[in-house]
Amino acid sequence: MYRQLWLLLLPWIPWAYAEDSAMEEIATEKEAEESHRQDSVSLLTFILLLTLTILTIWLFKHRRARFLHETGLAMIYGLIVGVILRYGTPSSSGYDKPISCSQEQRAFTTILVNVSGKFFEYTLKGEIIPEKINNVEQNDMLRKVTFDPEVFFNILLPPIIFHAGYSLKKRHFFRNLGSILTYAFFGTALSCFIIGNLMYGVVKLMKLVGQLNGKFYYTDCLFFGAIISATDPVTVLAIFNDLRADVDLYALLFGESVLNDAVALVLSSSIVAYQPTAENMHTFDASAFFKSVGVFVGIFSGSFAMGVCTGVSTALVTKFTKLHCFPLLETALFFLLSWSTFLLAEACGFTGVVAVLFCGITQAHYSFNNLSSESRNRTKQLFEVLHFLAENFIFSYMGLALFTFQKHVFSPIFIVGAFVAIFVGRAAHIYPLSFFLNLGRRHKIGWNFQHMLMFSGLRGAMAFALSIRDTATYSHQMMFSTTLLIVFFTVWFIGGGTTPMLSWLNIRVGVDPDQDPEPTNDSFQVLHADGTGLNGRSRTKQESAWVFRLWYTFDHNYLKPMLTHSGPLLSTTLPSWCGLIARCFTSPQVYDNVEQLREDDADFILNDGDLTLTYGDTTITANGSSGSHTATTSLDGRRTKMSSDEALEHELAGGDYEISNRGTRLVFPLEENA
Repeated sequence: MYRQLWLLLLPWIPWAYAEDSAMEEIATEKEAEESHRQDSVSLLTFILLLTLTILTIWLFKHRRARFLHETGLAMIYGLIVGVILRYGTPSSSGYDKPISCSQEQRAFTTILVNVSGKFFEYTLKGEIIPEKINNVEQNDMLRKVTFDPEVFFNILLPPIIFHAGYSLKKRHFFRNLGSILTYAFFGTALSCFIIGNLMYGVVKLMKLVGQLNGKFYYTDCLFFGAIISATDPVTVLAIFNDLRADVDLYALLFGESVLNDAVALVLSSSIVAYQPTAENMHTFDASAFFKSVGVFVGIFSGSFAMGVCTGVSTALVTKFTKLHCFPLLETALFFLLSWSTFLLAEACGFTGVVAVLFCGITQAHYSFNNLSSESRNRTKQLFEVLHFLAENFIFSYMGLALFTFQKHVFSPIFIVGAFVAIFVGRAAHIYPLSFFLNLGRRHKIGWNFQHMLMFSGLRGAMAFALSIRDTATYSHQMMFSTTLLIVFFTVWFIGGGTTPMLSWLNIRVGVDPDQDPEPTNDSFQVLHADGTGLNGRSRTKQESAWVFRLWYTFDHNYLKPMLTHSGPLLSTTLPSWCGLIARCFTSPQVYDNVEQLREDDADFILNDGDLTLTYGDTTITANGSSGSHTATTSLDGRRTKMSSDEALEHELAGGDYEISNRGTRLVFPLEENA
């Protein structure tokens, strides 16, 4: 009987199976459609945030309101939307009953589940705190607006960092290069270790009072010191650029913040690489320490070399091809090569932030001169727009993450200790380093500048991106939550207090960034025939460090002619046996043009054709060459003779000398460099 019943039902089984499969496909399609809708809503939310931020920024600029910066405004809007998404969205659970896997000792990143002969792949999204499991099940939208940290590193950070290097004010940057490098390297390392050791004491205090609910090692404290030592170049640039503060102050703050972001990133990677060989993995090990130092030097130098090489390659491509005839293709290639620098460095195990920063500086110094005028405007505007949108997107997301992030760990003791440690760490490297720097500077870093440097240690996009990149452990979750609050405080209160602080410290504002400060007794005065002040390009030459003067001479005589259409002929600067190299790297435009081409962006230091110094019967060029009775460089830029730098020091050992600058007679005393 059962056999007859089985034979009777057998023809209907395939139909029933097909119907079940069809229902599953319909359910899968509906789920995919719902997921697509939620993705669209989350992206629309950020676009509306950016739109509202832009309109409010216009209103603030129109009303000349400076009590709140645009980045702080973006964070406020993000907070509002985060509150709405966290507490105002309806419950919508797409989760089934949890399945217990108590026998497993670890979490798997990918799981294949066999359901009635069908295999389904599941991907790990992270650990969920038991008391918050219901919130996660009921708020799918919160997961949709929580971006993968790699989005920040691979998509949002590259245009921000590249724009910082591409728009660098080279004239004032190189004038203060030694001080900037000191603050960026020694200052960041010193700040990292001071903050790390202070926070280790705070962690010990938390453990003593029973406020520490997880593991928090000394290396974690150093890691926090590294990521929180990264000051924010975006915020510093925007605030001081809007206020048009003193150019040297702007160069010191912006230059330090740009470079110390790169140093902090490499330093954090070196701390992660610190792996002692002893049984206790968190004790001091000399071999592991020196290995970490080697990792720091290797990663930074490798990233630097990769960024420069990419910039040089772009310069050669734009020089020896006729892409300038097709500005759209030229701009597209420039954009892709610049962005690929970041990804190439990351793929090779280096740091993309360092690579793309120095790629931007190299592109601005060499490739920019080879671009057509249309591509120059396009590239500057393109990266400026991308930088603006990425910056405001990150700050909007910061406000959003305060309510949508599911792994916050807030500890009042750790937060207060972090603020104190940051203040001490900033003061401990600004004031002592400024003291030592002033011993060798002709133009001292005054107390008002030092106080402003101390006050302007804003934290922002880089600190946030470094902290959100790894939130898998208890210690890193606490560091992320604390970093978020620190960014809020520095952007809102320190950023908003920049204007009154500048006024209180008597620092000049409303200054043209292309002009020099007023001459003082320790600097020469340059006058036109009508008595008006020259813009001071010769002043930069006098103030530049001797190392940079040597570099500039090498760059102007060899690198610029090789990589651009400007500078002297290589046949006149290279030895005679390098004639083949000179012919290969000299562009046809130089031979076609009788007048020597001049680089448009060399506003930070003098070229040979700009200035001729006359002392007695000796004519001396701006790069330090001199010759008796014979001019080495004529006013049209054609080179006739080159002498050594020692001749300049010998001829100008004392006394006054004259400058003939395109028909203007200038007289000023020569002083010894301090």
